[in-house]
Amino acid sequence: MIVATTNLTHRYGDRLALDSLNLNVERGQIYGLLGPNGGGKSTLFRILTTMMRPTSGSASIAGFDVGDQPQEVRRRIGVVFQTQSLDKKITVGENLNAQGNLFGFSGAELKRRIDDVMSRVNITDRRDEIVGNLSGGLKRRVEIAKALIHDPEVVLMDEPSTGLDPGARRELSQYFEDLRSRGATILITTHILEEADRCDRLLVLHKGKAVAEGTPSELKKRFGGDVVVIEPADVNGLTAKIEEKFKVKAQLSDRRIRVEIANGHRFITEVIEAFPGAIDSISLHKPSLEDVFLRETGESFE
Repeated sequence: MIVATTNLTHRYGDRLALDSLNLNVERGQIYGLLGPNGGGKSTLFRILTTMMRPTSGSASIAGFDVGDQPQEVRRRIGVVFQTQSLDKKITVGENLNAQGNLFGFSGAELKRRIDDVMSRVNITDRRDEIVGNLSGGLKRRVEIAKALIHDPEVVLMDEPSTGLDPGARRELSQYFEDLRSRGATILITTHILEEADRCDRLLVLHKGKAVAEGTPSELKKRFGGDVVVIEPADVNGLTAKIEEKFKVKAQLSDRRIRVEIANGHRFITEVIEAFPGAIDSISLHKPSLEDVFLRETGESFE
């Protein structure tokens, strides 16, 4: 495993941010850490990027312990932070030149590397532009180029789609595929379900605990078929009545009742006929990652 944690635990005073987390990422994967804000994603990101040591347990990247061998780890990772780390007062090329210098590159080798990463994220024509004048999507491209300058084995991205429009998000997904084709492993934290759906594997985090792990398809296939969402006229009592009559598990969240059931279209007709006037609206959809989170945690994905 190129990224691994064993019983990784971290506390902020009395608050448990990570709870005995075991993570295994294979080389060449696009691996997503999915969860709402406060779920533990950012704490794990800080530990893996050697920004802080865990309270207990261990983590390694490319065989090097992130706590005991941080310099070795830093040589092998590229990092794209959620908040921008660019110098907005200088040009794109100058930002990349400064990053390359930090890794000991100079002269023709550094120029080659800068030309390569700028081409890969399609910003070659922006070399002489001041970073502060760029759009959010272009700044994100520069951040990615900066992370790739030393050809890292593992690229860690913290909420990479934050602030990007749908078009820029699609571009970002293409960059992930390009990185993987060149042998890199990508680890991202995200709370955006669309982004998570494009990952090879996902670890779903909730209050510092791993609640589910697998491919997006595997996670969604755990459901029995369809998901029916009912908005009742009066929440009180209807959930229990549905469970009793149809012998199903009904889950109440945000004043909506969700039922996992095969042949959901038939169930819709039956439940409306069984409780006339008690339902304001009803809908059916195939299981999503949001449904996975709700099923595993009992809470909505907010």
